[in-house]
Amino acid sequence: MLNKAPKLKSIIKTKTKSNINVKPTAEAMIELLTLLFLSNLAEEAKTNAFEEKSARIRAHNVKAVSKKMLKKARG
Repeated sequence: MLNKAPKLKSIIKTKTKSNINVKPTAEAMIELLTLLFLSNLAEEAKTNAFEEKSARIRAHNVKAVSKKMLKKARG
């Protein structure tokens, strides 16, 4: 998981508009929120797979859970 953080930082920089300055503290908060969201997504997908009596987390588990979690995140 730690190998993904530098790539995430470069993605954040490329996605932001050139006229907006993102300070390092804001970048750190974005990274932490993204990693927290991904870990929660993995946990929910794991419980979804367990409810279906599956030993593996499959793509349909992640898709089903991601819709619910994105609705929660929007508020």
